[in-house]
Amino acid sequence: MPSHAYICEVMHQRLRPFQYRFNYKVFNLRIDIDHIATESDQLKWLSIDRFNLVSLYTKDFGARDPDVSWREWADTLFADYGLLQPAARIELVCSPRMLGVVFNPLAIWYAYSQSNDLIGIIAEVSNTFCQWHHYVLTHQGAPLMPHHSALKARANKDFHVSPFISMEAFYQFRFYAPSDHYKLSIKQYEQNQPTLVATQTGKQTPLSNAFLLKATLLFPVNSVKVLFLIHWWALKIWVKGGKFHSTPKNLSQTKHSDSEMTSC
Repeated sequence: MPSHAYICEVMHQRLRPFQYRFNYKVFNLRIDIDHIATESDQLKWLSIDRFNLVSLYTKDFGARDPDVSWREWADTLFADYGLLQPAARIELVCSPRMLGVVFNPLAIWYAYSQSNDLIGIIAEVSNTFCQWHHYVLTHQGAPLMPHHSALKARANKDFHVSPFISMEAFYQFRFYAPSDHYKLSIKQYEQNQPTLVATQTGKQTPLSNAFLLKATLLFPVNSVKVLFLIHWWALKIWVKGGKFHSTPKNLSQTKHSDSEMTSC
């Protein structure tokens, strides 16, 4: 199967004004968006747009519109940011629904050329206020990086995520094309000083009925755990006197948006 799974270790480290660090494991899928529907027919415990132990819903990612396919949405968004031809292949790395529940703080879309060069990335960021944003990176169809090397990218913070980090911030991403191992890191800066570091690393596993059942037993409340940790650490920061930043008025009524990443 073109699609696979990752058991990933996620690390969050806050550097200022309060310091903390925590790690947790998550279950992610790496899916070929053009083939996952056919693949799911061979998997008892994975379904598309219907309940199962593990499921993927069109409305959870991308346009989040069941009437708009992921491929149609991704081709359009990549074209808006300079990808001259539709990608030959697009992969999505995300947390699926486990027993019908999902929350993805970050899902990544990877676009490839016919020669298997990485030519586009969409970082899909979601907050706990039911809003989402897409940071998009392309080189107008040119390869983003040599095979097996790291790609550094930067994006201004255009989307309200944590109420304890101001909008006057930017991100530095380090991407690697998904392979036998998955690697991703994000460093957030305020006033040109690093504030937060997050990493995700994992090892690839083939999709199978046995593995999906095992993942359900290991991660039955995958998304609930992530949401709990987000609110638990937000509470700790608030108790310690962290400055609270409300959603900016110009963003409070915006359901979704997108902006550009640039290589650095």
